[in-house]
Amino acid sequence: MSSNIYIRSNGYIRGTASQLSSSKSISNRALLLKALSNNQSSVSNLSSARDTQLMNRLVTSDEKVIDVLDAGTTMRFLSAYFALSGKNKILTGTARMKERPIELLVNALRKIGASISYLEKEGFPPIETHGFERQLTNQIEVPGNVSSQYISALIMVAPSLPQGLTINLTGEIGSIPYIKMTAELMRQFGVEVEMNFEKKIIKIQPSKFKIAEVVVEADWSSASYWFGFTALASTAEITLLNVSEESLQGDRVIVDVMDKLGVQSDFRDGNLYLTKKEAKKNIFWDFRNCPDLAQTVLPVCAAKNISGEFIGLESLRIKETDRIVALQTELAKIGAILTEPTTRNWKLETRNWKPEIGKPITINTYHDHRMAMGLAPLATLIDLKIESPEVVNKSYPGFWKDMESVGFEIKMEEN
Repeated sequence: MSSNIYIRSNGYIRGTASQLSSSKSISNRALLLKALSNNQSSVSNLSSARDTQLMNRLVTSDEKVIDVLDAGTTMRFLSAYFALSGKNKILTGTARMKERPIELLVNALRKIGASISYLEKEGFPPIETHGFERQLTNQIEVPGNVSSQYISALIMVAPSLPQGLTINLTGEIGSIPYIKMTAELMRQFGVEVEMNFEKKIIKIQPSKFKIAEVVVEADWSSASYWFGFTALASTAEITLLNVSEESLQGDRVIVDVMDKLGVQSDFRDGNLYLTKKEAKKNIFWDFRNCPDLAQTVLPVCAAKNISGEFIGLESLRIKETDRIVALQTELAKIGAILTEPTTRNWKLETRNWKPEIGKPITINTYHDHRMAMGLAPLATLIDLKIESPEVVNKSYPGFWKDMESVGFEIKMEEN
């Protein structure tokens, strides 16, 4: 039986998002690095996200079949880990996971010396890792503009290789902050990563991982939705707990983006306080280093009738869903049009949308957690129905509770 969540509109919000999750990106990397250090290290304040709980269980699993469900990060990280540690594993997932390409990573791992086969469609999961007898090369090429998770996966397993690894990046490089996050976490485990993004080269020498103690910080991707609520509300006073001004996460740039869209950010005593300010009339933003923020930012622009031009949205096509199509479809419900670039700029055109009282909008989530949470701030303006609300469990299980805590009335409906 499917379900919807019904949210009654409320433009006056105030309170604390006490269920805000820890960083999924840091948690998943730290768990893999913990495994690579023979599980002697400790990782505390792990994310409550389903993806992280899955990673925590699967990285040490003795089972041959590893079902990652819809967790793309887990699929990519564990593919590299099992392949180059010589384990015989079958990695599979949901129907959508089997549509998400993994060929670039498999090709790189095969070139290094791993034995991997496709079990269904060439270039896509499920795959089987058969073993790793010897390293064939310490030099590989990887496109920089597809997914930084491929690069992070290779970087993390590289110190265990007898010859280390040099990664030559080709083309434009996206999501650089995520690569830097990986390198910084590895330093905490005693491994240095040489990176030169101008020369497009990353070098990792053969190294032994040291025992580390990692405390995971709050998740900026999850925090970003509260910037959306603040930007669209008539009045807003939102507190985000344990959100540090200094962060390993690239999505911290939401502070800068939302400063243009009408959100004042104040860091005090280890917490973040959000209030309203005047917004700009238009915006240009480069999402190459923060693609996960697009589903937060574009709905805010559409609802506030702020026209925008953007670059760096291309990687959204290979996420949990085709996020370009999903955004185009859902934003059209509030009169906004997201057009494909003729050069490199995506354009968001708004049509002076005004909410109609008594006419709720139904949001399709496409089984994508960020579609649910990125469009939920529209509830500051109009009643909403959001399909498949359980998708938030992937990254922010307490999201709906936090919405209630700041003043929203929410009701679950069964279909």
